[in-house]
Amino acid sequence: MTDTLAAVGAAIPKPALKPARPFFSSGPCAKPPGWSADRLATTSLGRSHRAKVGKQRLQHCIDLMRAVLKLPDTHRIGIVPGSDTGAYEMAMWTMLGARPVTALAWESFGEGWVTDAVKQLRIDPTVIRADYGALPDLAQVDWSHDVLFTWNGTTSGVRVPNADWIAADREGLSFADATSGVFAYDIDWAKIDVATFSWQKVLGGEGAHGVLILGPRAVERLESYTPAWPLPKVFRLVSKGKLSEGIFKGETINTPSMLAVEDAIWALEWAQGLGEGGLIARSDANAAALDRIVAERDWLGHLAADPVSRSRTSVCLTVEGADEALIKKMASLLEAEEAAFDIAGYRDAPPGLRIWCGATVDTADIEALGPWLDWTYSEARAQS
Repeated sequence: MTDTLAAVGAAIPKPALKPARPFFSSGPCAKPPGWSADRLATTSLGRSHRAKVGKQRLQHCIDLMRAVLKLPDTHRIGIVPGSDTGAYEMAMWTMLGARPVTALAWESFGEGWVTDAVKQLRIDPTVIRADYGALPDLAQVDWSHDVLFTWNGTTSGVRVPNADWIAADREGLSFADATSGVFAYDIDWAKIDVATFSWQKVLGGEGAHGVLILGPRAVERLESYTPAWPLPKVFRLVSKGKLSEGIFKGETINTPSMLAVEDAIWALEWAQGLGEGGLIARSDANAAALDRIVAERDWLGHLAADPVSRSRTSVCLTVEGADEALIKKMASLLEAEEAAFDIAGYRDAPPGLRIWCGATVDTADIEALGPWLDWTYSEARAQS
């Protein structure tokens, strides 16, 4: 019925049921269910991050991330400045240049790493691209190179299906920008030399802080190679030829927000309470609910046509006949009704909707969104 009404431009009644938590932004994302600021621990607040309590809480946060991610002891994990961008830049600036580089780009953030490699580091990488909605041919990757890629393209809704395409006997390092992928997918850490993310995605944490994961081959690179370019203080991971191990034990390079750290700890403890695979299961259920909404409407589609490489977190949708103005109108109507916040597609992507389906979103709220999309589409077209 909604397909027919929308197709002919007939009025659709405003739905009665709204999502209880209409937070569908792809970053910062919805806080976990049950979250409240007064539930955060406060023992570290107002204290130095280098005091005993500060170091303990930072280490506790690192230990929780290791446990929830099932990260092996071979990999180090540290909290660094600058969100996921800062963490990935840190990895690029400290390790690239030792051997040829291949960069994969199928959305805006991947293109950003290409730009930095070409214009800032001037290393002339091999670039393998695909349009928004598609994945490059991963078989083209030469693993004698260092390889830059995004695990989950937040702005295109396209992800790598798994780590099978990463060579086990690779000579180069694998650099995964995994910010909207970690916690939502089962990652084969043996295939990952460098991974970065921020708490603001699947955990629903706060921004400004990044997380850097280093496998043993990445540590070997850091200790055996010195880049030709100068490194700012916040990028320095090595001292006197050895890895600065304190960074991976809670001794951050610069001053962190302990409030953001406590927020991340709360989210990680919530994740542990879900049981093993709980975050992945919630993300999968949300994506499946949105898939059903799309399947029931002939005016909605997935930007990522191939289900195998379709994101289960940052799901990008096409809207029949939409231009930038129509999408802006739809997003404004939904926000005014407090039915959905921040679901317009990324500014560099084709006009469409982007709906976060990560673990902190409740499936019932995804299901309640469907009728609101019908109403908004009808209203926006009538007003255009």
